[in-house]
Amino acid sequence: MARAKISIIGAGNVGATCAHWAAAKELGDIVLLDIPDKEGVAKGKTLDLACCGPIERFDCKVIGTSDYADIAGSDVVVVTAGLPRKPGMSRDDLIETNVKIVKSVSEQIKQHAPDSIVIIVSNPLDAMVYTAWKATGFPTNRILGQAGALDVARFRTFIAWEIGCSVEDVQALLLGGHGDDMVPLPRLTSVHGVPVTDLLSDEQVTACVERAKAGGGEVVKLMGTSAYYAPASGTIQMVEAIVKDKKRIIPSAAYLNGEFGKKGLFVGVPAVLGAGGVEKVVDFTLTADEQKLFDESASHVEDLVGIVTKMFPELA
Repeated sequence: MARAKISIIGAGNVGATCAHWAAAKELGDIVLLDIPDKEGVAKGKTLDLACCGPIERFDCKVIGTSDYADIAGSDVVVVTAGLPRKPGMSRDDLIETNVKIVKSVSEQIKQHAPDSIVIIVSNPLDAMVYTAWKATGFPTNRILGQAGALDVARFRTFIAWEIGCSVEDVQALLLGGHGDDMVPLPRLTSVHGVPVTDLLSDEQVTACVERAKAGGGEVVKLMGTSAYYAPASGTIQMVEAIVKDKKRIIPSAAYLNGEFGKKGLFVGVPAVLGAGGVEKVVDFTLTADEQKLFDESASHVEDLVGIVTKMFPELA
């Protein structure tokens, strides 16, 4: 049986850590690609990673490159390329820069890996998923974004710490955008089946929600750069569900076609991920307060998409 092929665009901290997790889980052969100026970084990191194989006991081909021809035949392409927001840079500046990058990358994916499923990690996420969809022309089930997997992992971690239990026993769900746009659902959060609201006060749960929302910023303040272990881990959880056809329900930025009352947007929702990419959006009834928060989050996504289409009319 042929191995899956996973290509990762961007050899920075997130991209390289995605390659690390994918290799450690032996999910398939891996291509780590970056621009020609950084080809040495991609090749160096993959050489270093490949030499872990005898120790960590994984057999897969790991290569670094700047040639998009090397992503041909990819089952999944992960896009981490893009610039982080720098001091003095406005949101519009960041969107303009990263739309150009993700648009260019997406056009290369369309040419060289036309049958792949694409997972976007680049920020601002919702705008970048939309950009990739328009630039590739791929069906909506083969374009999705990673944010919810990360946000839920953070939330579960903080709940487990507060209770003093294993993170494995905490189940949770969040909807909407990344960070401040996150829509928490404490009523659907449980600890081995026990509602978290029976174990923690409202104040404790709210504190965990707020820390999850600000989780990325907390990391930046501590070490001066964006998080990469957990974002990469969340991304590879999605990759694993797809290449192993696991049908896992993972919060993802997926295309909505009427679910949760929205249409034509990529927004964070629970989605069944398998060999077909997003095989189903898991729709369910929200409370009035939850729906209001979700509507607000979706409106912010619409605003971001509006900025993209204004700057780049060809993506409308």
